[in-house]
Amino acid sequence: MDLNKIKKDGKTGLANALVELEQNPFNKNSLNLLTQAYKAKNGNILGITGPPGVGKSSLIKNLIKFYRSKKKTIAVIAVDPSSKKTKGALLGDRIRLETDPNDKGLFIRSMAARDKLGGLASITLSSAFLFNALFDLTIIETVGVGQSETDIVNIADTVLFCVQPGSGDALQFMKAGIVEIPDIIAITKSDLGEIANITKNDVINSIKIGNYSKEQDLPIVLISSKEEKNINDLINKIEESQKRNEAIKNKKKEIRSIFWLEESIKEQFGLSGIEKLKKIKINTNSPFLQFLKIIK
Repeated sequence: MDLNKIKKDGKTGLANALVELEQNPFNKNSLNLLTQAYKAKNGNILGITGPPGVGKSSLIKNLIKFYRSKKKTIAVIAVDPSSKKTKGALLGDRIRLETDPNDKGLFIRSMAARDKLGGLASITLSSAFLFNALFDLTIIETVGVGQSETDIVNIADTVLFCVQPGSGDALQFMKAGIVEIPDIIAITKSDLGEIANITKNDVINSIKIGNYSKEQDLPIVLISSKEEKNINDLINKIEESQKRNEAIKNKKKEIRSIFWLEESIKEQFGLSGIEKLKKIKINTNSPFLQFLKIIK
């Protein structure tokens, strides 16, 4: 597999590459492709997380509309929960997004979480590296998450946490875990009226009570995807966060690389494999081919 050939072949080439990454994640061809993606000029990764039914997909639909109007290329990774009984997943996000399948500047990939905790699928991280080399913006929608599904912070440049008015999520903000990771908070479905303002105040108070380090500069935006209300305000906050994080982009890439190595070793050998290793130091030439040396 070759990054330039994938670009030339378009969506078909990219789909085939993703199948190869999923079926043979640790063979040399896959790791070489990830190395090419790692060295390429990268876009930005936006992680969107929050509880089930909060409106993540509806928000993504509006984000796609905005960025495509600006001629920005977009990739979306939508992770759906898997049935514990059948191991299957609905993978219905592409239906809800209602996008143009002929749009060459947009690629959407649904993934089943399977038995992976943390709000993401096993293939998500490798796909994110590949998409980040090919698109201006990669959006990762996690499964509906609780307080401990925080893996997205290890992947995304900017994390957006969505809170639904009147759902009681504000109280969960006082607990460690999900509260510690967002760069931006969106109160969704603000068309519900005053209850959205009450929820915003609840979130603000919860953060103050928790005394989290981000409280002073953590933007909280009231939005309505249905009415497209304040979507531009939210996008401004996202772009401001991306600019702030530009200086630490290489650090973010290193965090993603360490996370990829740790998760890959766990997948191959379990937690004992990580415990037997010394602290991982990234080979910036290729953290992916480094995997082959570690497991020997």
